[in-house]
Formats: sequence, structure tokens, C-alpha cells
Amino acid sequence: MLTLTHFLVLSFLLFLIGAAGVLLRRNILIVLMSLELIFNAVNIMLAAFSYYSGNLNGTIFVVFNITVAAAEVAIGLAILVCVYRRRQTVYVDELDEMRG
Repeated sequence: MLTLTHFLVLSFLLFLIGAAGVLLRRNILIVLMSLELIFNAVNIMLAAFSYYSGNLNGTIFVVFNITVAAAEVAIGLAILVCVYRRRQTVYVDELDEMRG
């Protein structure tokens, strides 16, 4: 039988892996994937709390969060393509200059 603790531990581990990916990796694509891991960790936690409390508000919020995350991925990948076309690199260290 899975308990709330199991889901919280899974969510915490996914969050740690995502945070490590954001902080340690320099490739923008990997950073975006790590951010998605963080979002999914939050979704798992919200769904677990919603299920074990018997309230559907958390589950509804998870559905909205998934739609926002999908839009964020589409926009992030579009920005990534534009940055690669302009600078010929996808590494964060080399993208230190902001222009209008």
C-alpha cells in the first residue's frame, strides 16, 4: 500500500534531481528539462495531497499546471531555437549578453 510519505519522497527526489540539473548543467535544453522535472515534482505532491485529503481542488490545480507547463515548454523551445540561430550555441555560459 502506497502512503502519502512514498509520494512525498518521490516528489522530493524529483525536485532534487531537477534543481541539480538547473544549477549544475550549462546546456539550455537540459536546464529546460530540469525545470520540467521540478514542475512534475510539484504536480505529484499536489495530486498526492489532494488524493489523501479527499479534496479535488489540488487535482484541478494540477491539470491547470500541466497546461501552463506545456505552454512554457513551447515558448522555451521557440526561444531556444531563436537563440541558437542567432548565436550558434546553446550553452548558458556563452549567453551572457543581453541586447534589445
